[in-house]
Amino acid sequence: MAGQYRARSVAVLRISIGVVYCWFGVLKLFPAGGPAEEIAAAAMNKFTGGLLPTTVSMPLLGTAETLIGLALFTGLLLRPALVLFFGHMAGVFTSLALLPGQMWHHGVPTLEGQYVLKNLVLVAACLAVAADELSS
Repeated sequence: MAGQYRARSVAVLRISIGVVYCWFGVLKLFPAGGPAEEIAAAAMNKFTGGLLPTTVSMPLLGTAETLIGLALFTGLLLRPALVLFFGHMAGVFTSLALLPGQMWHHGVPTLEGQYVLKNLVLVAACLAVAADELSS
């Protein structure tokens, strides 16, 4: 029984992360569509030094997330998608330092900070997907 679970677990992780990424990516394509839009916009503004207006950065971010999600879901172009995924995650975690007032309250993560930190689970899952992909 464990062997059957093990044989399918990486595919289940990959597809699940793909669905989550597609969902949150599509939400960013519609103004005020998702709960993380405000924090993502603030992070992108800081990250780009204000050079990229929100009207451009949110659709770009949403499109990138959706494409990463589709690649994870389908398994097509998986290696480039994993590179983009880990790059995206680096940017996401950078927001913890770029927006300390929004992410932390007396050293404890705010709700927004917790929203970012939960991505550690996605990183761990994609490490398993990447290891599986690189071993094939």
